[in-house]
Amino acid sequence: MTIARASSNPLVLHGRHFGRTVFALCNYPSLLTSGILRLEELQDSPIEDFPADIRREHRVFMELIDSYPNLLDRLTSGEEEDIIHVGELLGKGASGARGDDTKTLKCAVLEWLLPRGQAVIPPLSRNIKSDRGFNHEVTGALLCPAGLDWSNAETKESLKSGETAVRGDQWPMFIYAGYDYDPEDPWKGLLKSEILISGFKHVFTSPSSVDKEPKATRSGNAYLHGMKSVTKGSIAYIATQVRFSLSSSSVFSRTDMITDSENFYLSILDLLEDPDESQEVTNLMTWWTRRIFPNSSSSQRSISANSALSKIRAKRAAALQERVTAGS
Repeated sequence: MTIARASSNPLVLHGRHFGRTVFALCNYPSLLTSGILRLEELQDSPIEDFPADIRREHRVFMELIDSYPNLLDRLTSGEEEDIIHVGELLGKGASGARGDDTKTLKCAVLEWLLPRGQAVIPPLSRNIKSDRGFNHEVTGALLCPAGLDWSNAETKESLKSGETAVRGDQWPMFIYAGYDYDPEDPWKGLLKSEILISGFKHVFTSPSSVDKEPKATRSGNAYLHGMKSVTKGSIAYIATQVRFSLSSSSVFSRTDMITDSENFYLSILDLLEDPDESQEVTNLMTWWTRRIFPNSSSSQRSISANSALSKIRAKRAAALQERVTAGS
C-alpha cells in the first residue's frame, strides 16, 4: 500500500481524530482484541468487577466501536488477523497525527510564550530543543510544577540539574490561567491558560485561527470530523503536546521517564473523568466549548435573563414541581 493510499484510508483518518479527541496513548490492535474478548466475559461479570485501568480501556473500546459505523460487526465476523489489521490502521492514524502535531507545535509554541511584541531572551531555536525546558528562563517558568517557586535560585538549579525529578502528575504552571496557581483553590484557572487555547486552535481549527475569532475553518480537523464541542481527551491531548513542546526532549515517547508524558496525560484524564469532580468538569467543558466553538449549539449557551425562552422554561419547571408535589 502506498503512503498516499494509507493516509486516505477511512480507518487511518478515524484513528487520527480518535487519538486526538478520545484516547491518544494505546496499542490499538491490543485494545481491539482485548475488547472483543471482554465482551464475552461481561456476559458473566459486570464491568464494575474489573480493575480501574481495565474499566477505562473498555470505555475507550466502546467509544471507538460506537464512533465508527459497523466496526463491531467487522471485528466479530473476521479472523484475528483482520482485527489486528484494523487496529494497525487506527494506530497508524493516531501515531501519525501525534507526530504531525508534535512537529508543528515545536515551532508554533515559540510565538505563544510571551505577550505579542515581547522578545524571548535569549532567543530559542525553532528546530533544536536542547535549550528549552528548565534550561531557559521562560520555558522553565512555564514548566515549573505548581507549588514550587521558579524564582527561588535553589529550586531553579535543582530542576535544571535534574536533582528534583518532575513526575507527570506534578502539573506545570502553564496549564493555569495567567500561570497563577492557588494552593487553597487548585481548581481556580486550571486548564484555562491562553497557551492551551492557542495549542487547541492550532491543532483543531487551523494554525491560522490562533490569532482570530474562534471559527472552525473548512480545512481544520474539527470541521473535517464534525467536531462541535471540546472533549476531555482533546484537552488532555493538547496539554500533553504543549508540555512536550516546551520541554528539552527531542523525541516524543510514552516510555520516556524524563518527560513522563504518559503519566501526565493519564493524570489529566483521571481528573476529568472523576465522578466526584463532575460539577467543576462540566463547567470547564462548557467554558472550553464556548471559547473554541461559540456558535456550535444553543444547549451550550446560557439563556438570557428575562427572555421569553427563560420564562417558558421557568414556567414548565414550576408546573412540573407542582405535579411532583401533588403526587407525593
